[in-house]
Amino acid sequence: MKGSTSHSLRRRLLWFVLVAIFLAALAQAITTYRGAVQQADALFDEHLQQMARSLRGGVPLGSLLAESDADSGFDLYVQIWGQDGTQLFRSTRSALPPRAVLGFSDVEANGNRYRVYTLQTAFQTVQIAQDLDARAARARVLAIRAVLPFALLTPLLMLAVWWVISRSLAPIERARRQVAQRGAEDFSPLADEGLPDEVRPLVDELNLLFGRVRSAFDAQKNFVADAAHELRSPLTALKLQAQALRRSDEDPAAREAGITRLNQGIDRTIRLVEQLLVLASEEASTGQTSGTAEPVDLQKVVKLAIADVLPFARHKQIDLGLADKQLLEPVQVSGQVEALRILLRNLLDNAIKYTPETGRVDVFLQLHAGQAVLAVEDSGPGIAPDDRPRVFDRFFRASDVALEPGSGLGLAIVKVIAQRHGAAIALDRSDRLGGLKVELRFSSAR
Repeated sequence: MKGSTSHSLRRRLLWFVLVAIFLAALAQAITTYRGAVQQADALFDEHLQQMARSLRGGVPLGSLLAESDADSGFDLYVQIWGQDGTQLFRSTRSALPPRAVLGFSDVEANGNRYRVYTLQTAFQTVQIAQDLDARAARARVLAIRAVLPFALLTPLLMLAVWWVISRSLAPIERARRQVAQRGAEDFSPLADEGLPDEVRPLVDELNLLFGRVRSAFDAQKNFVADAAHELRSPLTALKLQAQALRRSDEDPAAREAGITRLNQGIDRTIRLVEQLLVLASEEASTGQTSGTAEPVDLQKVVKLAIADVLPFARHKQIDLGLADKQLLEPVQVSGQVEALRILLRNLLDNAIKYTPETGRVDVFLQLHAGQAVLAVEDSGPGIAPDDRPRVFDRFFRASDVALEPGSGLGLAIVKVIAQRHGAAIALDRSDRLGGLKVELRFSSAR
């Protein structure tokens, strides 16, 4: 199994942005530096031209010119020749060759390199030169001055970006601390104030997940509490029956009656445990139907559920089956076949259990206004109107059927499964059979 590599979003974002700023500033600084050097070279060449043109009208005061150039930081050298080639002026310390090439040229003399500009008129030839090393040093100084703002502003810009990113990601860090500081049973929603739009959907989904986990956690706690409470009585009864059975060794009739009661108690306990497990499973799956939903043919579900309880109905000589004028074409809803089978089986099981012998239980399946309607009617005693709102509560048993064996979980399971499938459930009196009518309306059918 390969281990996943973790990384910090803040660190990675800072790294990429700051490196990008640094590289962009470096590229801009290099470009600016080269442009400043080229500009300085062009400026120095223009300065040589202007100096030469100012001297072409006659011989100026060369010493003053040379001193002015030296004071300004430039090493300028001037040579002037007359029309007949006679040298009229030469700067001190000048090492330029006597030859003159018109225009700009680079000359090397005595180990030094010079930038030379020569201008010829009808009366004289003026040659003015500048030491290239001094010129290059001056150009670098100017270029460094042009680049200096980048060197000063780039760290400030990087600091500002670091501050902005840190402030922008602060709500995410706050949410992380909220989750880290929570207790194991704290499923309250995370605060979404100040969260960026890119992170808010994630927090919303986490809050929905917390709600689902809280529901499953509550269902688990309720299941444990209910199981402990409801199993205590039958297990105690089984223990007492076993003790009574031990004392009835000398009376075969009492022993046989004790074994019968013990088997009945075991069957009721098994049924109770099965119902508890089904209820816990359905409650834990509440809100998850969308992930496993599939088209379900309700006619198929009706046939399966009737087949499950048919032996019990025959034992009590109850007429169980589909009512007249049923739909022949399939009626499909979105859900789970097994869950709907458990729902209908519980309804039929209750109807058969509380219907007297030789009674009748009918199942209806209809389409009404685009909704699938599934109903179960019986000829039993029904449920009093005052008890109907509470019969879906776990372990509640109506007063008029409390003497019948049961756990009070059947309709609770029906309610949970119906809610998972978006079906509305209603209880009423059956006008046809006189007993109870349980009707389920699914939100959509096809």
